[in-house]
Amino acid sequence: MAMPSSLLWAVDIFGRVYTLSTVGQYWELCKDTQLEFKRVSAVKQCCWGIACDHQVYTYVFSGDVPIRYQEETYENQRWNPVGGFCEKLLPSDRWQWSDVSGLKHQQLDSFTLPSPHWEWESDWYVDENIGGEPTEKGGWTYAIDFPSTYTKDKRWNSCVRRRRWIRYRRYKSRDVWAKIVSSDDPEQLPDPFNDISIGGWEITDEPLGRLSVWAVSLQGRVWYRENVCHHNPEGSTWSLITTPGEVVQISCGPYDLLWATLWEGQAIVREGIDRNNPQGISWSIVESPSSENGIMHVSVGVDVVWCVTKDRKVWFRRGVNSHNPCGTSWIEMVGEMMMVTVGLNNQVWGIGCDDRAIYFRQGVTPSELSGKTWKAIVSGRESDRSQTGSSTSLLSAGCFFTDDIQNQTNAIIQGDADTSSDTELSSVPVNPASTPLMGAAASSSGNSTDSQTAEIPANPSLDPLDSDQGEATVASATNEKANLEVHKSSANPNPSAELQWTNIDLKEAQKHPVLSVSTFADTSSLSSLGVFSVGADDQYGTDEHPLWAWVSGGGCLVDLHSPLKWFTASSGLSSSVQSLSLSITPAQTAAWRKQIFQQLSERTKRELENFRHYEQAIEQSVWVKTGALQWWRNWKPHKWMDVRVALEQFTGSDGMRDSILFIYYMYHEEKKYIHVFLNEVTIIVEVLNEAKHSFALYTPERTKQRWPIRLAATTEQEMHDWLSLLNMSCCESRRIQGPPSHHAIWSVTCKGDIFVSEPSPELEAGPQLMSCDQMFWRQVGGHLRLIECNSRGVVWGIGYDHTAWVYTGGYGGGFNQGLASSADNIYTQSDVKCVYIYENQRWNPVTGYSSRGLPTDRYMWSDVSDWYIDFNTSGGTDREGWQYAADFPASYHGHKTMKDFVRRRRWARKCKIVTNGPWLEVPPVTLWDISIIPSSAADDEETVALWAISDKGDVLCRLGVTQQNPAGTSWLHVGTDQPFISISIGAFYQVWAIARDGSAFYRGSVSPNKPAGDCWYHIPSPQKQKLKQVSVGRTSVFVLDTNGNLWYRQGITPSYPQGSTWDPVSNNIRKMSIGPLDQVWVIADKVQGSHSLSCGTVCHRTGVQPMEPKGLSWDYGIGGGWEHITVRGNATEASRVAVQDTSEENLAVSKDGEDEESKGKTEHFKTPLMVSESQELDRNSVNC
Repeated sequence: MAMPSSLLWAVDIFGRVYTLSTVGQYWELCKDTQLEFKRVSAVKQCCWGIACDHQVYTYVFSGDVPIRYQEETYENQRWNPVGGFCEKLLPSDRWQWSDVSGLKHQQLDSFTLPSPHWEWESDWYVDENIGGEPTEKGGWTYAIDFPSTYTKDKRWNSCVRRRRWIRYRRYKSRDVWAKIVSSDDPEQLPDPFNDISIGGWEITDEPLGRLSVWAVSLQGRVWYRENVCHHNPEGSTWSLITTPGEVVQISCGPYDLLWATLWEGQAIVREGIDRNNPQGISWSIVESPSSENGIMHVSVGVDVVWCVTKDRKVWFRRGVNSHNPCGTSWIEMVGEMMMVTVGLNNQVWGIGCDDRAIYFRQGVTPSELSGKTWKAIVSGRESDRSQTGSSTSLLSAGCFFTDDIQNQTNAIIQGDADTSSDTELSSVPVNPASTPLMGAAASSSGNSTDSQTAEIPANPSLDPLDSDQGEATVASATNEKANLEVHKSSANPNPSAELQWTNIDLKEAQKHPVLSVSTFADTSSLSSLGVFSVGADDQYGTDEHPLWAWVSGGGCLVDLHSPLKWFTASSGLSSSVQSLSLSITPAQTAAWRKQIFQQLSERTKRELENFRHYEQAIEQSVWVKTGALQWWRNWKPHKWMDVRVALEQFTGSDGMRDSILFIYYMYHEEKKYIHVFLNEVTIIVEVLNEAKHSFALYTPERTKQRWPIRLAATTEQEMHDWLSLLNMSCCESRRIQGPPSHHAIWSVTCKGDIFVSEPSPELEAGPQLMSCDQMFWRQVGGHLRLIECNSRGVVWGIGYDHTAWVYTGGYGGGFNQGLASSADNIYTQSDVKCVYIYENQRWNPVTGYSSRGLPTDRYMWSDVSDWYIDFNTSGGTDREGWQYAADFPASYHGHKTMKDFVRRRRWARKCKIVTNGPWLEVPPVTLWDISIIPSSAADDEETVALWAISDKGDVLCRLGVTQQNPAGTSWLHVGTDQPFISISIGAFYQVWAIARDGSAFYRGSVSPNKPAGDCWYHIPSPQKQKLKQVSVGRTSVFVLDTNGNLWYRQGITPSYPQGSTWDPVSNNIRKMSIGPLDQVWVIADKVQGSHSLSCGTVCHRTGVQPMEPKGLSWDYGIGGGWEHITVRGNATEASRVAVQDTSEENLAVSKDGEDEESKGKTEHFKTPLMVSESQELDRNSVNC
């Protein structure tokens, strides 16, 4: 399975473009090799470049999801008494064919493709949908007059009508360099380009995938490319941006940072860049760090700026942020570079000015943005692998015949053993050619290294500082300038001499082994020996390592937790020698292990024979762990109090382990305690609390009360130690170990924690129904927003950052270490989540809107923390992010009216978590929803149907998913007319989906042979309800609307799979999951317990039978704080028996507690899932 990766882009001196993956070891030549390039600038999804013809090209990566753009136009008609509706309109009316506003004339034949890189997907067709409801055949919508509100129903006073025509075009030039065709006025065309930089994708989310593309022409003018986004990867036109001088080079960061360099050597900084003005407002000038040498090159990241001056010195700009884009001062770095580039995470790369090798800046962290050392990337090229391999075998074979080479090899192997951080390159090579190489100066007459031939540059993997050349002082923590003294060899008096190419013979090279241990201290690669691949058909001659002209890291994400393979060449000489001398194959290793295992097994049997008549010894012991925690006390006033906690674990005579948790506290100066048997604990869960590191213990009785035992530790590590210990003790008490079964029920809390429970057959049916508050839940490592599974063991999850993850079969992870976690199948996982805060203001007649509110208003700042304004709040915002309303609380809108007296805006802050668990990332498409077919017993090799929705709303079908390969192979895109938000596939390949406008769709003809089906059928929604989720079981189809109402689809038969009507089932639902046996499980919004109220509670529908698919009543389980549940893997069937209607005794709610918003609407619900609103949601309630 492919690991997630990103690419470092580079151009060599011949204009060839290469990419190096963060998980790879070789430079790969770009697929499209027709062009030669000068410069490139990359982001994750694409790369822009300037070719040697000074034209701009873009390279968009191919993907499973196509780039589509919807063209639309409206056909308008008016009714007249003679012929009915016709094309003749009044002079004051809109055009017969127009845009949605009616102001722009848009005939069908006026639409053309914007460039040769697009193609039409289909012909024009009518959209038969209005606001989530299907229209009559023909797609007409009716109104009294233009413009007005349109409806699908034709009335007696409908005088005008219109319908929408749709046509899609698709971007086809992917994985090739597509020339940016300029449609500008010829007189306004930009000059030939000299530099380009792309970034700015973090400035705003609208439109999706928006990019800022900046370019510099040969005449020193700056241009900005308009309207570059996901559905328009080429952009539309070039805009000229005035500058205070002639610009040489430009650099754009992912946010609002933009720097450029002037011919005079100064830097200019663009100010005023934001979502409403991505081009910025004005320039500020920053002087060069050196008065003698101006700035030659600059590169910016999120909040860092690096530059190279004309004397090749590297500088770091201190104090740069969005409030002060100019920074405060320059700090000189060790080393000399041609150029530098800043990538994601503010990582830095550079090209050495003498050896033209690419260097990576190690030690760059959020706390130390300038990093520590430069280290050369020694990765070879993909095209050199075969040639290098043959050279390896030749040279390795020579080691057994040539004494000189044998001695030299020993020196190399010694040097390889001394690879440590101390031997890393601490500065850029000043003159690497001064170190003589084997064959580096071979002439036709076989002269020694001081003969009059051209120097060949050293491999970048060589440490350029020989042991006798002097020491380079690494920059200290304050990044002070280090004095670098290197004694230059006379072998190369002119290090910048023009490169000349000579054929180097391998035998000739063997006559001059001049190698030292210090030369190979950093690596043992074959390329370090200067063995040049002799490619007869290489049009550029033979070069030992690529000589780079440009590098771009704008799309390269270096994960600090994952090691890179860039710094060790793969085919080293020493490894070749070892493999030849030892000649151990994997097959021999496996046979050797098997033999040892058999010998050990036989020995164990022999030793145990002598003790067969002994009785089995059983250890009876008591083990105690104590500690100091805080406890949320039972009596009023409720508050945290200091307690002593003791966990006693004892082993009985039958070998069973059990544990008791004692909590000792003081009550009126009297010492008391409460105790909990851990075999009665159903779950131990971390609680979301800003001030405390707290967790809760539930038992069945405390679940009914909605009042768990809450404990808090002083540090997060102490809490995790207790959680790990208590979880392991609970599992030992219940004899649960190993990974979850294929039938397990998975759930996710609002914190992103993952829990799993093994279902009992008595959960669904049986003489004695098992209450779901008896279920035992254990935690699995990781952090996810939702999970879906099936009974074949295929489990997928989606994080808060929409990354897809697949379950690896392990268990544990997170804080579960040691025996509580599997040794393998545990991987690092990261997730990014947004936290929000609202700024609220009230209008008053004197000062206008201010933070001075009324005593009855909410706090001016609520929730969590602030960072940036969030413009994606539902209801829309104005240019500054404000929403307006008549009063608090109310429904908000994005424009001010005369009746609005309060306003608010939402601030967001992203938080990142790094943990581990049994999950592997499935790149590269980010997902919003997912569904796996709830299959029963089947052939292991049979493919598993898996459907998903991307975070952009595209419907996707995963190919190649099997029990052995749960990640599958690739995505198949399924076309839709609008973005979707929810999808579900039933046991018989019934695919249902919900669109973003709340309408429901059914996909026809889906089967194993036709995994994507053929077309969508629009299913009318329940009256005046917008749907948000669908779940399909064996035969049942349930949907959930935005008001929390659950609906069942009646009338579904094999011959009519779309069904006929919607039947209400319940209200107060947040999420639901329908199992492979049509089981119904939900997350209820609010549930009343005997002590408190919980929000986000797992509930189970009882009484579900073939003749009663909607069930009879609700059974309440664990909560609150739950966000998601899936029972799609639970195919454990029990014998079905008649279940009495227990709705009256199960409903633990008060009848007068109807939610005011749903009064009158919920009378038709048979068994409403409601709570008493009289109980306040105070700090004692178990909330999300």
